[in-house]
Amino acid sequence: MLNYNELYDKVNLYIDNMQYNAQPKGLYAPIKYVLSLGGKRIRPILMLMAYNLYNDDVDTILPNAIALETYHNFTLLHDDLMDRADMRRGNMTVHKKWDDNTAILSGDAMLIMAYKLFTETENPFLQKAVKTFNAATLGVCDGQQYDVEFECRNDVREEEYMEMIRLKTSLLLACALRIGGELAGASEEDADNLYQFGEKMGLAFQLQDDLLDVYGDPAVFGKQIGGDILCNKKTFMLINAYNMANAAQKNQLKEWIDKTDYVPAEKIQAVTAIYDAVGIKAICQEKIEQLFTQALDCLAKVKVEDFKKSELKAFADKLLKRNK
Repeated sequence: MLNYNELYDKVNLYIDNMQYNAQPKGLYAPIKYVLSLGGKRIRPILMLMAYNLYNDDVDTILPNAIALETYHNFTLLHDDLMDRADMRRGNMTVHKKWDDNTAILSGDAMLIMAYKLFTETENPFLQKAVKTFNAATLGVCDGQQYDVEFECRNDVREEEYMEMIRLKTSLLLACALRIGGELAGASEEDADNLYQFGEKMGLAFQLQDDLLDVYGDPAVFGKQIGGDILCNKKTFMLINAYNMANAAQKNQLKEWIDKTDYVPAEKIQAVTAIYDAVGIKAICQEKIEQLFTQALDCLAKVKVEDFKKSELKAFADKLLKRNK
């Protein structure tokens, strides 16, 4: 079984060797820039790990794995534009380095590139995998729309938020694992359990991201700390803090959410102080651990030898303990 580092190197080497059309440079340079920023390459590696449970020739599905990574980075490019984010992985976002129009058009090209990569491989189970890919990519758009709508609402419930992050974030992790199994010829039962493993892990991953956005180290995290607070994102943290707050704290939260003229550092500090007062950090950590346990239960049901699943388990454990 190949480990994370070996698969990470394969993914990066494939991306480094990808051919970009030279002209127009203004379209393809941002794509190369985005894909060269690195990251953990979680989605393609999960697809390769799932495939590797059944087959050793992971190189044959590298285009499918890179297609998912290309699609994921396309969503980040447009997400950064919609959020007006300045930084991604410690570097300038595309709309800041170039401009808004470039971010839109280069993102569109990335989406097309992703589908081209995914559908041009030869695999007897490709059509089944394409259906999974299609459902997931559309689901991400559903999740993004919910995220946008939630910014204008102050009554978002925890279950609504969990469904939004399931669609926006968790779905691609679940999709990666299911596709890896499908392309390897896994049983429908195994494919379902791999999907559920990825879904629960993805929910824990996003809640960890919420947590790091408030309590992470900006030098390590690679993004501005407190960005969700400044954007009034209805995260697990904010929703539960509001539900647990006393009357005075609720009024303070509402005032900061409604304010349009404020010093960013002051807003982040004030909202974080309320989070601290109600103990939201520990509540979020408990939810993350609960989801992680559920994810491992699903992985345990996959009918391959335990030693073959050790890399997936170790990878999930690494995600849970991450600080960036």
